[in-house]
Amino acid sequence: MLIGVPKEIKVHEYRVGLTPDAVRELVHHGHAVLVETGAGGGMGADDAAYAASGARIAPDAASVFAAAEMIVKVKEPQPVECRMLRPGQLLFTYLHLAPDPAQARLLMDSGCTAIAYETVTDAHGGLPLLAPMSEVAGRMAIQVGAAALQKSGGGRGVLLGGVPGVAAGDVVILGGGTVGTHAARMAVGLGARVAILDKSLPRLRQLDELFGGRVSTQYATLQATEAAVTHADLVVGAVLVPGAAAPKLVRRDHLARMRPGSVVVDVAIDQGGCFETSRPTTHEEPTYIVDGVVHYCVANMPGAVARTSTYALNNATLPFTLALANKGWQRACADDAHLRAGLNVHAGRITHAAVAQALGLPYTPAADVMSGRTVEPAAV
Repeated sequence: MLIGVPKEIKVHEYRVGLTPDAVRELVHHGHAVLVETGAGGGMGADDAAYAASGARIAPDAASVFAAAEMIVKVKEPQPVECRMLRPGQLLFTYLHLAPDPAQARLLMDSGCTAIAYETVTDAHGGLPLLAPMSEVAGRMAIQVGAAALQKSGGGRGVLLGGVPGVAAGDVVILGGGTVGTHAARMAVGLGARVAILDKSLPRLRQLDELFGGRVSTQYATLQATEAAVTHADLVVGAVLVPGAAAPKLVRRDHLARMRPGSVVVDVAIDQGGCFETSRPTTHEEPTYIVDGVVHYCVANMPGAVARTSTYALNNATLPFTLALANKGWQRACADDAHLRAGLNVHAGRITHAAVAQALGLPYTPAADVMSGRTVEPAAV
């Protein structure tokens, strides 16, 4: 198979779909790889490194999209990229379609087959291709939140760890999954007072045991969430519903009762965000203020640490990329139900139920499009 790797064009996105190491692995398995010139520059891999791994270097994105049978990216294709996709072409990347009807329509119009990293599952109910970036984003959430709390960042001038004689800052984490756990690790390490809210009692028990009482765990009722948020210095939104839009857990009237200069970091912004006042920002202009509260809502947080993020992502995606290249998407998805869960779009149809429901579009089960049956999509 001929695999194409275009340079990412989202604002301040420095990651790349394949590392030189991953390219070498694919070439070893008999595949050809076409990499756009400069694609790896943001994470420290130049064209020579890709050529040494067996890739061919293309002069521009159009050349990559025109030739490749499968496109491997990091972020969702931008409109200009969507328009270069074609029927029968395979796209393997993060999509986050639930809050993005415009992208969904462009992908449907292209006729391509799109498999989303964020909805591929594993045998334990996890999201293995989302987990590496969730780990990065969780750790970064505290890092960027701490910076935003400084007066120079627009915050109230609080040091999360405090000092002897001055209380530490209060960090509230909404969601005890991968993002929340790694955010808590960082916040505890800085010496902050940390509370994690989640709706799963088994998960709260795990977190209590993991942190040995160094964090407060609370069941996430409306009352508990409101009380915790309004007294926090830093709130991290870390809630995910696979394939669906993030629930709005914090309303604007909650924000109005937070102390001026408090900070919210919405890691769920890729799925629409879990604060009512959230809107996507970029690394170029990462924050804005609503009702005196600093909002950090960068939709590609891990892109700021591109080298770490790219290698972490490739460690997780490479086995699936190889399976798709070796077998083709239909056989690979037939053999692996977890990869099949990643199928979001095929030949103009939405093939993931949660995505279809979020977008209000008809749903065609993946099994139907894989079998080639011509069935009418179902309303959801």
